[in-house]
Amino acid sequence: MTPPHIDLHIVSQGYDRIHCWVHARVAAIPGETHPHALITTQPLWLAGSDVFYEINTFLSKDLGQTWSGPQAHLAELGRRPCEENLEEVLADFTPGWHAATGVVLGTGLNGFYRENTQLSYPAQRKTSYSVYHPQTGQWAPWKKLESPLIEGAGCTQRVDLPDGRILLPTYLRAAAPAADRVLFSATVMQCGFDGETLHYLGHGTELTLPTGRGFVEPSLTEYGGRFYLTLRNDEAGYVSTSEDGLHYTAPQRWCFDDGSELGSYNTQQHWLTGGGGLYLVYTRRGANNDHIMRHRAPLFLARVDPERLCVLRETEQILIPERGARLGNFGVARVNDRESWVSVAEWMQTTAPNPYDPTVCERYGANNRIYFARVLF
Repeated sequence: MTPPHIDLHIVSQGYDRIHCWVHARVAAIPGETHPHALITTQPLWLAGSDVFYEINTFLSKDLGQTWSGPQAHLAELGRRPCEENLEEVLADFTPGWHAATGVVLGTGLNGFYRENTQLSYPAQRKTSYSVYHPQTGQWAPWKKLESPLIEGAGCTQRVDLPDGRILLPTYLRAAAPAADRVLFSATVMQCGFDGETLHYLGHGTELTLPTGRGFVEPSLTEYGGRFYLTLRNDEAGYVSTSEDGLHYTAPQRWCFDDGSELGSYNTQQHWLTGGGGLYLVYTRRGANNDHIMRHRAPLFLARVDPERLCVLRETEQILIPERGARLGNFGVARVNDRESWVSVAEWMQTTAPNPYDPTVCERYGANNRIYFARVLF
């Protein structure tokens, strides 16, 4: 099979060494002649750990050739003050077109800071979301999903069903074997959505693992009438399947088709479908990338065997190049069976002993580029 063609563009580049763009994720908005590309991203304070600010957007009406933005959405998608001198932020945000209602629904989670120090997993953690109306170009103020769970759908990839219901992967705190450990379970929530409000309808299997922090940042796709879930664990990436989108098989480690481990660990993977095939987008060890935090660059694209649940090594190609900065927090949008989009920002923090020194990334050529890649079949 002919490998997909990658048409790579740079949305923006350059930064002030105080903040950099992160979490650049793309949505496809149908248009009269061709879809518009919307990318959401937010500033990160380089002197802290996961210290985020308001969501911004870039918009392209010519398939990524030119872009307008960034446009900040401080009032609608910015930080909010809350009790005990805390601030609440919308983070780990992923936008996606919801065809049944004709809007973009972005989902993520809420984080908490005290004097720009992130709090550990709080009891108030919830999936948080906002709606973008293409007709007005406006985002609605972000809201939190009402559910009985303490969970957050951060950095996840959802599936919209034909009737408008949503299968939204998320992760929640699980019972840990020791009081000093934090352990998470991944699950898929079924939600209703009326174009304004997301409604919790239930959730399926709670998947966990007694190693590391369990499972976080799950991502979901549907292919050939079956559902595929990829899962982040500290030691390795895992994959599971379902016939109904809610109840899943025991997860197994991601491997190549020769039986060797994929080498993706402690970071997210996302799905891409097109050209009649199922693909995984991921990072991994073993790519002359020991200088990259958790080997989170370059971004790879490879075809998946949907029956054996393995990555076909000979199909692997570099999707986004490595230039000294990590690329692990990215987004994927399906346009149609002939085209999908991937976006990512160069995250300008590095490995110890100087993780907050962005000049380490710069030595390899990184400049906080936001990349937009068209994957053509």
